[in-house]
Amino acid sequence: MSSPSPALSDPGPGARQLARGITATWWYTVTAILFIELMLVGAWTGIAVARDFSGVSLLVVGVGGIVWTASTLPLLIDYRHRVDAGPGVAWPRLLVAVVVALAYGGVAGAMIGSWQLAAMPVVQVFVLLSWPRGVRVRVVVVATVILVALALVDSAMAFAAGIPWWVPVIYGAMLPGIIVSSLWWWDVLVTLDRARASEARLAATQERLRVATDVHDLQGHHLQVIALQLELAERLLPTDPQAGMEQLRAARASVDDARQGTRDLATRFRSVPLGDELANARDLLAAAGLTVEARIHPDADAAPAADLGPVIRETTTNVLRHGRGGHARLILDRTADAWRYEVANDADPAAEDGAGGSGLEGVRRRIGEAGGTFEQRRDADEFVVTVTVPARAEIVR
Repeated sequence: MSSPSPALSDPGPGARQLARGITATWWYTVTAILFIELMLVGAWTGIAVARDFSGVSLLVVGVGGIVWTASTLPLLIDYRHRVDAGPGVAWPRLLVAVVVALAYGGVAGAMIGSWQLAAMPVVQVFVLLSWPRGVRVRVVVVATVILVALALVDSAMAFAAGIPWWVPVIYGAMLPGIIVSSLWWWDVLVTLDRARASEARLAATQERLRVATDVHDLQGHHLQVIALQLELAERLLPTDPQAGMEQLRAARASVDDARQGTRDLATRFRSVPLGDELANARDLLAAAGLTVEARIHPDADAAPAADLGPVIRETTTNVLRHGRGGHARLILDRTADAWRYEVANDADPAAEDGAGGSGLEGVRRRIGEAGGTFEQRRDADEFVVTVTVPARAEIVR
């Protein structure tokens, strides 16, 4: 038995993830907003220190600004959940944020003599709320007007000496818009993510409907033919037993055709990646109490699932039926021009190599049709099935 490739991995149960969501984008949005707030606190702290070298302003404006920034984080977290549940206001958290904003703005604004700083924390709290679409625009407009007006008031005071009047005006005009733009971008991503999920569910529903229609048409046709053949056989048997038996044989052939047609239909519509097929086999054997060793190639999903998928299902069933229930080993490896799948289990010494019955013969036939090789053998106390299929089979089929 050849040793597995070093590139093989042993993924644990549940390790195969199919979706990751947009959590990283959300935390990027939160970080950007908090960074803007901290930049504002730093700017105000610099102005306060320039006017007061006692250190009290640094404590009040700087440290108080950090506390105020932290108080807005619960509002941002609530905003994410309110996007899922619809517009709304979490009043207890809002009350805490408003109290902190009022305290910080009032004390810091009075200390350095700025009306704009006094209003900015409270305005920021209301900008962060999840307002309905029409209300949000009005809130942004009102917040912008308030900050610009207070900037003009500050420009006429001694506080603004040496600072061009347009600097606080631009700051007041841009702050609400920047914050709301970040939140709007998050809303757009959530909407797109919901649309993607809805499209995937719709596609799955349409596919199931198409499968159901095909199954109905296939089974309906064969069942009608079988019913007619049996009815004809019932009429012919009393008078012409030979002709009646011919109709019974024809009905049996129609049953086989219906069964094969259903199997072919299920195979055609089956779309489980081979990596997931192997993970399901591993989990099924583990749930049955076996100790399972699984070494799966990282590119397992690129293997020809149409050929190897039925092999994995049949050999897993064979292990459950004819193994001793102790351990099993699943290996999927890739060579230069082929895929190699091996399944081994502890076998009953009294069982014969052909204990798998017709199932393994069906696997042998299927793999032969795909241009691959099939081998079953007994190694010590193990029963081993090894299958190889050409790598090009994925493209040809």
